[in-house]
Amino acid sequence: MPSYDRPFIDSLPKAELHLHIEGTLEPELKLELARRNGVDIGQSTVEQVRATYDFTDLTSFLAVYYPAMEVLVTEQDFHDLAMAYFERAAADGVVRAETFFDPQAHTSRGVPFAAVVDGLWSAVQEARGLGVEAALIMCFLRDHSVESAEETLAASLPYRDRILGVGLDSDERGNPPEKFAAVFDAAKQAGYRLTMHCDIDQEQSIANIATVLHRIGVERIDHGTNILEDDALVAEAKERGIGFTCCPLSNSFVTEQMKGQEITDLLRQGLKVSVASDDPAYFGGYVGDNLEALAIAQELSREEVVQLARNSLEISWADPQRIDAWVAQLEEIAAR
Repeated sequence: MPSYDRPFIDSLPKAELHLHIEGTLEPELKLELARRNGVDIGQSTVEQVRATYDFTDLTSFLAVYYPAMEVLVTEQDFHDLAMAYFERAAADGVVRAETFFDPQAHTSRGVPFAAVVDGLWSAVQEARGLGVEAALIMCFLRDHSVESAEETLAASLPYRDRILGVGLDSDERGNPPEKFAAVFDAAKQAGYRLTMHCDIDQEQSIANIATVLHRIGVERIDHGTNILEDDALVAEAKERGIGFTCCPLSNSFVTEQMKGQEITDLLRQGLKVSVASDDPAYFGGYVGDNLEALAIAQELSREEVVQLARNSLEISWADPQRIDAWVAQLEEIAAR
């Protein structure tokens, strides 16, 4: 039997570094926002909304995911969405949340960029009262054009003090990282931190991971467990301290398994692997649920669970003094 339980997992201070705020849109809130904004979503009960959250792979997930966002219209909507997540994250022991958002998914349907950022930013400030230090990471949609990404980067610059970094998400098929290399160069010049999705079992997975490490120069890779197919890349990522933000429960929805063995292998090889929840409203679990599911499936030791939490803090983009304080708190709890 493991020498820990779910309350122990939740007691560990941790950072969540792979969380799409739009993916926290629970059926109850979706229905509430639809009624608030007069948006006809074709469902009138929570159960009917929940039944639409059905998919079998990444492509079918995205076909459900983006239409659901139509209920997000006003600055208040984005605030309410983010606060619902921060309250849940606080209960899971999250002290640092670096939260993805997809502005193109909103501006492309007429929502002003300012409404998105202002609403999320007001929630970031309010989250401090919950003990959650939050930050925003703007993602470009890789299945949109490079020109759209460039326009989005330009639109973000007046809000540079509110946006910590940039990422790349959505459908990877036919949209390799080099497509956006120049945009990421410009983002880095503007002072943004860099991360990118390298989704599970995609075409040219290893080539894409190599590009992300060598051409783009990211500090973190989101998902990325296919790196195990190349020992040289594993060694390089370890030497450089590259962070990996892995999401077991979402993996189990879009592939045949949660990739638990791969996550565990990376952890045991000393890479900076962390666990996060991705799109928890759709994948059935927040960060504590993901840690617990991985720990049970892989029979992780107490020390390994603590290491996952420690990694998440150490690869976060928080102030180093804050990281040191959280790690000290983590060590104190782990030693009890």
